[in-house]
Amino acid sequence: MRNDCVFINCSIATMDARKSGYGLLENAAIALRGGRVTWLGSQADLPAEYSALECEDLKGRLITPALIDCHTHIVFGGNRAREFEMRLNGASYQDIAAAGGGILSTVNATRKASDEQLLESALGRLDSLIAEGVAVVEVKSGYGLNIDDEIRMLRVARMLEQYRPVKIVTTWLAAHAVPSSYQGCADSYIDEVVIAGLKLAAASGLVDAVDGFCESIAFSAEQIARVFTAAQNLNIPVKLHAEQLTNQRGALTACEFKALSVDHLEYLPQEDVSHLAASGTVAVMLPVAFYTLNETQRPPIQAFRQHGVPMAVATDCNPGSSPTSSILLAMNMACTQFAMTPLEALIGTTRAAAKALGLDSHHGQIRLGDEAELAIWNVKHPAELSYWTGASPLYKSLSKAKL
Repeated sequence: MRNDCVFINCSIATMDARKSGYGLLENAAIALRGGRVTWLGSQADLPAEYSALECEDLKGRLITPALIDCHTHIVFGGNRAREFEMRLNGASYQDIAAAGGGILSTVNATRKASDEQLLESALGRLDSLIAEGVAVVEVKSGYGLNIDDEIRMLRVARMLEQYRPVKIVTTWLAAHAVPSSYQGCADSYIDEVVIAGLKLAAASGLVDAVDGFCESIAFSAEQIARVFTAAQNLNIPVKLHAEQLTNQRGALTACEFKALSVDHLEYLPQEDVSHLAASGTVAVMLPVAFYTLNETQRPPIQAFRQHGVPMAVATDCNPGSSPTSSILLAMNMACTQFAMTPLEALIGTTRAAAKALGLDSHHGQIRLGDEAELAIWNVKHPAELSYWTGASPLYKSLSKAKL
């Protein structure tokens, strides 16, 4: 795709926060110069100055901002299909973790995998996301649980940009689980691996954000606060896996640190939602994990609406609780599992997802002057993106790397 071109005969869901709904323009055209959006509006009003540019008739197709997956774990070794079978036979997430499965089994497989193996498997998952219009992907560490392997995961994640036309955002998630070598010594692990490793990774320029898993089977809110204080001292933003399985009050801790996002939130009390609104924190919905774990308690969606808390939607792609690399499936399940609307689901994978990554000034909306990161779909209306499952209606995508 050239830097300078015009698309005509299309609909455009700008997702512009200054406009209502999808910010939908029908019978529209959009012009690009130098890889940026320089004009958009009714096709009848397209200025004559663009007549010399390459023009493509989209025959009524829909343009949206390129999608954003703001919560993934796509760099890992092995798989956990056996644990999937165990869950179907009645074992709980906690039972599997206590038996040596769960996150720690993926840690062992990840440590054994070479950089090349980690890269190859991650590229396969990334290709699935790209095929569904995704141009920005957040990738967490968290399956190394020692300094060298946690840093190695982030290096592999950054390498993905060299092979595919995407922007990768890297997150330090060493506070994901307590490794076997530190059982009973979680505080020492926080000091000796999580915080010490964070300083080394940050000095290497590998960390865009810091995350943790605040849960009864992982880390307490007090331990997470220590990690977040270290991140704050390094001027690195934070986010948190919170209230997924139980209420550990982790979301309140995250809000105290003005977290970019808190993710999962099935067990978040409604009375705590106002704290997210006050701190400007995004609530990230991960409905495929909810589905896979056969959860029944849903996040407080209506309370998020009432308090104006932005809701993002992401795949949570990981080998245990969310084995998917389909952002469109996550959007569908946000609607069917959590009763979000198709509009909320698309906001959740565009401008709210951008905000969850601290990228909302340049991503997630179609605005004049912004880089042309666009997805073009074989659909007529944006609601169809949450409606169809099992196949991608993507016609083509544009990203900075492709222009």
